[in-house]
Amino acid sequence: MSASQIYRLGFIGAGKLASSVIRGLMRAKFCPPGEIIASEPNEQTRAALQKETAVSVIAANVEVAEKAELIFIGVKPLMVLPVLRELSDKLQNKVVISLAGGVRISGMEKIVNARFMRALTNTPSAICHAATGIARGNRSTTEDVDLAKRIFGAIGVVVEVEEEQIDAVTALSGSGPAFIYTVIEALAAGGTKMGLSDAVALKLATQTVLGAAALMQESKMSPEELRKIVTTPGGTTAAGLAAMEKLGTSESLIAAIETATKRGQEMAKENS
Repeated sequence: MSASQIYRLGFIGAGKLASSVIRGLMRAKFCPPGEIIASEPNEQTRAALQKETAVSVIAANVEVAEKAELIFIGVKPLMVLPVLRELSDKLQNKVVISLAGGVRISGMEKIVNARFMRALTNTPSAICHAATGIARGNRSTTEDVDLAKRIFGAIGVVVEVEEEQIDAVTALSGSGPAFIYTVIEALAAGGTKMGLSDAVALKLATQTVLGAAALMQESKMSPEELRKIVTTPGGTTAAGLAAMEKLGTSESLIAAIETATKRGQEMAKENS
């Protein structure tokens, strides 16, 4: 590593979410691995990421702040503001994108005179199937926002939202995969209960969710339209949907998004 080398992208913190973004960018061939530097305190995480992606992974945050043109903050929400205070003199006037839920741009802008944005994404970014919402800060330029859209557009779908909507994005996109894994798990458990082996039920449940989502994305049809295609009055699908309605399946998923959103709003107050 050259002492004077400048990196295109820098990640402060390379845990599960940040490393998913790095893996996705490498998979998408967004830039060569030599243009990315990441800092991560965990030695095993550093070694695994470096071996898999060939990006530069180091222990010290300060080197990333000094050497990268665009900085991602990938530490836990509670650590965002302390890390920014520690690195404030190195981040002046740089584009800084926080990946953390529950930390407002206004709080970050008070600490550092940088061009802050927030990007709430999810772990499917590792395989270029991310769902990302970005929010611009008071100092963001049009070029900054366009660059963020190019980066996250390379690893999935990206939308721009107002910052007050970002907690809903965190709940829907960030937490959403966990809710979908629970749905897949439940579908598979239903198959097992009705006589399928665990392996067969999980394989079919996973592919069914994947196929349904892909068909919806490609057909541009609404969930209601697609549901009608599958449902015959008095048939098996209608019986299953009636059971879901009776048990409040839709209501429970709506409640999951609502509760996760409110938790994000609480975290923002705790981290202000």
